Amino acid sequence: MTSTPRTRVLTGITTTGTPHLGNYVGAIRPTVNASRDNQTDGFYFLADYHALIKCDEPVRIQRSTLEIAASWIASGLDPEKVTFYRQSDIPEITELTWLLTCVTGKGVLNRAHAYKAAVDKNNAAGHDPDSDVTAGLFMYPVLMGADILMFKAHKVPVGRDQIQHIEMARDMASSFNHLYGAHFVLPEAVIEESVALLPGLDGRKMSKSYDNTIPLFAPSATLKKQIAGIVTDSKLPGEPKATEGSALFQIYQAFANDQETADFARAFTEGIAWSDAKQMLFERIDREVGPMREPYEALINNPAQLDELLLSGADKARQLATPFMRELRHAVGLRALSSGAPKGAAKAPKMALSSFKQYREKDGQFYFKLVDAQGQLILQSVGFASPKEAGQAISRLQTEGMDCLSDLAPALQALTPENHLRLAQALLEMKKSPKTIK
Repeated sequence: MTSTPRTRVLTGITTTGTPHLGNYVGAIRPTVNASRDNQTDGFYFLADYHALIKCDEPVRIQRSTLEIAASWIASGLDPEKVTFYRQSDIPEITELTWLLTCVTGKGVLNRAHAYKAAVDKNNAAGHDPDSDVTAGLFMYPVLMGADILMFKAHKVPVGRDQIQHIEMARDMASSFNHLYGAHFVLPEAVIEESVALLPGLDGRKMSKSYDNTIPLFAPSATLKKQIAGIVTDSKLPGEPKATEGSALFQIYQAFANDQETADFARAFTEGIAWSDAKQMLFERIDREVGPMREPYEALINNPAQLDELLLSGADKARQLATPFMRELRHAVGLRALSSGAPKGAAKAPKMALSSFKQYREKDGQFYFKLVDAQGQLILQSVGFASPKEAGQAISRLQTEGMDCLSDLAPALQALTPENHLRLAQALLEMKKSPKTIK
């Protein structure tokens, strides 16, 4: 009996700052919970190469790596049940970054959000568009692609602002697979809609950029003092208070269960004093975070133990990365001269592509469909009055890809979510090859 392949889930945290409550509810806690799923293989890493793009302070990067590793483990991540490693301990990742660089179009990277934001900022200030833009920032999506593709991750939990990077990783994988054969798994972005985005002390998104964070493992007295500083309105005790837009309420809700949240909302309606509301918030957070402080401090004070755990995780990760990198090197021709293909051997076959099929039905109208290499239907059109109209729709799909999908929607049958992803991939692959209509 053949066992069902296990799903690989991969996620990382950039090591540039001290973990705060927003990191905990938005990334650390859901990651730890997901790691307990026995049906998946979890890959969790400290993205210290990525940190170099954002930070040029070595001590800060080292300290952040220590704090984030300790935070994950103190929060319940079990290194024995997952692959937990430091990015820089896997040299194959940087080698793969170069292989992917060689199949990634500059135009793709030009559209990366972070790079475009930097260029737009420079243009607005009247500076050279690439002023202070490093090649590291420009190549950030390729390094991220290598992180994901190295371990053949099926699912990558990300925020909505990171979806583009997963799409780019899929593009890189498709380009490589098309040129050298099917080596990479195409990853899927997983958007966790229920994950909370916490407001900070001033009501804006909790972020070290705004200097409004509450450190995750601050001492109890410090936590209480910082919560007391959360900005509220001027309503007096006894006056009803709105939960909507209240940073205090949103933070409480991220830690509380449904009943606790309902009770807190009722207290707002009944006019709870802000000082009492802040005390309730402190007690609720401290109840969850408090028991983790001791193991966190123990790890912070024993960095050699964390080094040992991370190096052990790197060994586990490299058991996959080293042979896979050997396979990829051979695929692109970086191999022993004596191991090459025999003289006159045919070029390795490329991946079979999806294709459009245009036809006429008994109703006299003209249709087309897109099928994959195995003949499975991906996209089906409705009827057109002439073959020219059907051909024009196909041409737009081949040249514009998913960008024209909304325009053509009336001429296409509804797509399932699965086929929507398959269509995006098929059109991407077809752009790199001669157009095919049968």
